[in-house]
Amino acid sequence: MIRLSRLRQFAALVVVALLVLPPAPASAHGLVGKADLPLPTWLFAWAAAIVLVVSFAALGLLWPQPRLQQPRERRLMPLGASADVILGAVGIAFFVLLVVSGFAGTEVPTANFAPTAVYVVFWVGLVVASMLFGDVFRLLSPWRALARAAAWITSQARRGNDEEALPEPLAYPRWLGHWPAVLTIVAFAWLELVSVDRDTPSLLATLALVYAALQLIGMSVWGIEPWSRRGDGFGVFFGLFARIAPFVRRDGVLHLRRPLDGLPSLEVLPGTVALLCATIGSTTFDGASGGPLWTDLAPHLQDVFADLGMSLTAAGEAAFTVGLIACILLAALVYRVGILGMRTVDRERSPRELSHAFAHTLVPIALAYALAHYASLLIYQGQALGFLLSDPLGDGSNLLGTADWTIDYTVISATGIWYLQVIVIVLGHIGALVLAHDRALALYRGGRAAIRSQLWMLAVMVSFTCLALWLISAANR
Repeated sequence: MIRLSRLRQFAALVVVALLVLPPAPASAHGLVGKADLPLPTWLFAWAAAIVLVVSFAALGLLWPQPRLQQPRERRLMPLGASADVILGAVGIAFFVLLVVSGFAGTEVPTANFAPTAVYVVFWVGLVVASMLFGDVFRLLSPWRALARAAAWITSQARRGNDEEALPEPLAYPRWLGHWPAVLTIVAFAWLELVSVDRDTPSLLATLALVYAALQLIGMSVWGIEPWSRRGDGFGVFFGLFARIAPFVRRDGVLHLRRPLDGLPSLEVLPGTVALLCATIGSTTFDGASGGPLWTDLAPHLQDVFADLGMSLTAAGEAAFTVGLIACILLAALVYRVGILGMRTVDRERSPRELSHAFAHTLVPIALAYALAHYASLLIYQGQALGFLLSDPLGDGSNLLGTADWTIDYTVISATGIWYLQVIVIVLGHIGALVLAHDRALALYRGGRAAIRSQLWMLAVMVSFTCLALWLISAANR
């Protein structure tokens, strides 16, 4: 009863604090870049307080025992090899269309299928699809489909001839872990956020072919499935968000599970934490690069590199590279501080062990950052598929009869996107807090120790929440 009384007193104090917070006047700036509407200052306090209230309620009252460490699944339906074949063929067709459009189509980015295919359908659309339906990229991956087809054809050709059997692939080295995925995601972030040629269709087609070739080499050396799950950067990236989905395919059967159920069992390898910090940090830089802080700082950095003899273009890319790296390191630092703080409660576990134990809590944060930041891009530019699929080369074709379609910017208002962004950010961080609390209850036998440890993770989540809210508002100030 005493414990419950204290929790009620704390909740009452928080509510009173929320009521007396003075609301700042909302700004009336227009839309700029990918930031849709500035947030008033009071909303920062509201969002942080919501996270605090939810976390303390869960920690102290609503979640006394771990519930997510053992997933609960229910069999839905068979989903066998035919799904791999059909969706793999779709993935190959999409890849071929992207490459052909990049090389043979117009160099005007908005009229060519390739840029929208890469940055909207692939980079953003598959994040949403993974979150909702599970690991769809595993089925759609064109290089995995090609490798599986080649392996099947080879096995049929060599059937009954043991002397000509193919050698077994090498064991995937554990030390390599997810580091190839880290390199992939950072390189893609650099292309998207730094390179001045980011929208050049022919460059995107060339890079797509190079990446596919590297994946086929990796699969031939270490095996199709080990490389797909650990070395394919995009496969690992989308696979992280697929663990949030209520659907999972295992042994040719589709299962239904609770959302977030797949995250506690995440296999944390060397590079996993770095991959998540790179994901959060790169999205952070994408938002910050449109705000006044970076626009004031970037010219000075560019001048520094220009004074070293670089051209203005190269100096600008160098300055943005520094900003990208700094934001990734900032994300890593925030998480590291939380982990080191937890060691004040648990001296028996090393920082590395604690970092790995709570790595899965970063996945909902990374998802929230991505969804909030790219919401308008997906909603608006995603409509361009209607006319780009009909005229993928930008040469005036009308294959599907939809070449005259246009983008409807009234499908959702700026205010609607604004509230969608805030909701996504808050829900993502609440999910992260729930996962962190559940893992703490599993690690520490005493509820008091679990709560004390989560005060540090709470600070991490609130920091990421405020940073995300500031990013989607700062660009317009």
